[in-house]
Amino acid sequence: MLKTAVAAFAGKTARRAARLRGGGSGGSALPGLVAEKIDPGFLAHALGDVPGGIVVVSGTNGKTTTTKMLVALLRAHGRTVFTNPTGSNFTRGVISALLAERLHRGRLQADIAVLELDEAHALHFARAVAPTHALLLNVARDQLDRFAEIDHTAGLLTQLAGMTTQGVVLNRDDPFVNRIATTVSGLDIAWFGLDASIADRLGELQEHDARGHETYTPPPVGPRDALLQPVDEHELSVLFGEQGEGGRVGPVSLRQRGLAAMINATAATATARALLGDGFRTDAAEQALRTVAPPFGRGEVVDADGTPLELVLVKNPAGFTVALGTYGSTPVATMVAINDDYADGRDVSWLYDVSFESLRNKGVAITSGVRGWDMALRLQYDDVPVADTEVDLAAALDRFLADHRDEPKRIFCTYTAMLALRRMLGERYDLPEMGVDAPEGAQ
Repeated sequence: MLKTAVAAFAGKTARRAARLRGGGSGGSALPGLVAEKIDPGFLAHALGDVPGGIVVVSGTNGKTTTTKMLVALLRAHGRTVFTNPTGSNFTRGVISALLAERLHRGRLQADIAVLELDEAHALHFARAVAPTHALLLNVARDQLDRFAEIDHTAGLLTQLAGMTTQGVVLNRDDPFVNRIATTVSGLDIAWFGLDASIADRLGELQEHDARGHETYTPPPVGPRDALLQPVDEHELSVLFGEQGEGGRVGPVSLRQRGLAAMINATAATATARALLGDGFRTDAAEQALRTVAPPFGRGEVVDADGTPLELVLVKNPAGFTVALGTYGSTPVATMVAINDDYADGRDVSWLYDVSFESLRNKGVAITSGVRGWDMALRLQYDDVPVADTEVDLAAALDRFLADHRDEPKRIFCTYTAMLALRRMLGERYDLPEMGVDAPEGAQ
């Protein structure tokens, strides 16, 4: 279609201009805005010929990590996969990612598309392009100024499932997600969750809504259901069916640690098998999970002058609690950076629903970001000592690196703070651009 081809050309031009002006990978939204203005139907036209389908990954926590793992699994099986690797999970971010591809007459040349989408923007996308499959991860309180109450977020995912044409993959352990199975008909349903042997660890992944709801019990575990069975904080097996009667993947060690990363790997594996069917290969899946690097800012480890620095994204009570449980017990120099931009959520009162007791022994070296002082006050209520507060992120990072040069370090940060800090660290230590995978073996 001529209009789509013209829109693609204009968007690519805007992307190149953004790169020349120092926009890193070319900006995650502006090129998409340009293309969409010229051709409002750009998404539908560009994705219209993808033969293997369009998969949307959504939910409150774990979208970026799970999407990257699923892409790696499919590529390990020889599929050409289009994705939105910068983590810009709005529709214009998807268009911008398309503009980075080689389009033939405005059409994407790929076997399958796997897209991470914000719960609200997933519906905007689905109105333009009906997804063939949806992977729905979890529901938790997140950015109440945008998503309102938790029931509203659950409703968004339910609507997304209803707009999906072939199949959904659901979290059997999340009561807001598993109930979606009762609302869909004519779709193939696959499940993922925790193996019964670690059911007592479910609380590490979820916050439970205090209000009463009708409970829904998923069907008995079948041979296609993917169940997580951890070995330790890095190594896991994914069993298909109870006791793995439907097969298993692993044991395999991930490059990212913690129960949250493992359940993301389980969700991705369940989806890959649902998509590939009899073409799913255990050896390819294990190789993919073993080698996929953490997305930037999600437990990514940077070599900072010879010592490790972990960058950990936090954005809601459940996510911060999981991050502290995974990383917070290790005594390292700690910085916490909290912003309140639109992408973070303006209301930071959610910090009071997180327990920071695990940081007491070592304390926090510095709090920063727009809400650096708010974070310092919150830590005071949990008797966590804070050595310093500097709201300017660049100044805070300079001070943190200089004062703790010879120590392992960790930074917990909200989304926009993470983007800024990752960019600064990339300039210092020659890291791969955000959205571009590191070379094999790199941290």
